[in-house]
Amino acid sequence: MFMVLMANKTTHFEHIFEDEFMPHSDALYNFAYHLTGNEDDANDLFQEALLKAWRFVDKYEAGTNAKAWLFTIAKNAFINEYRRKAKAPNRVELQDYVTYQDKQDTPLTSGMDMREEMFQYLIGDEVTLAINQLPVDFRTVILLSDVEDFKYDEIASILDIPIGTVRSRLHRARNLLKEKLKTYAEQLGYEDKRG
Repeated sequence: MFMVLMANKTTHFEHIFEDEFMPHSDALYNFAYHLTGNEDDANDLFQEALLKAWRFVDKYEAGTNAKAWLFTIAKNAFINEYRRKAKAPNRVELQDYVTYQDKQDTPLTSGMDMREEMFQYLIGDEVTLAINQLPVDFRTVILLSDVEDFKYDEIASILDIPIGTVRSRLHRARNLLKEKLKTYAEQLGYEDKRG
């Protein structure tokens, strides 16, 4: 009897996971990518968020906002990893250092800084580049609001901050984004007609 009850419980949780969480997997991955700034870390964060969602699926109330629940898990995992890395001393493997020193600079690599390397595949996508350059607090709130269409109260819940803070961060994030995109818009021939 116990095994039948456990099997029914597992089946119930599998349905919740498949029906309510998995439809948001693309949005969750995009959120993870924008938080981390690179594909490898985004994959790790995405997988960690889904694993934690599965582990704690019994804490989720079926039929509520599954997307907000997943984004909260991802945000918390990102913050925990950031704190862990900030406390850990930097480590460099000797072989990595030797390999780096042995490489010769070529015309393609000598003038390129790390930020350019990170975004070399995003050239032309100025909006994504500008969003990724925002400080994480501003980047997160603009992604949740303007990309994922969460309401202010949902964002406040996901980030565990007051709604007033959501509004002020969103206002500042949009202003920072506008400044970052101003030069790009001018290059495309748009003029600032306010002044």
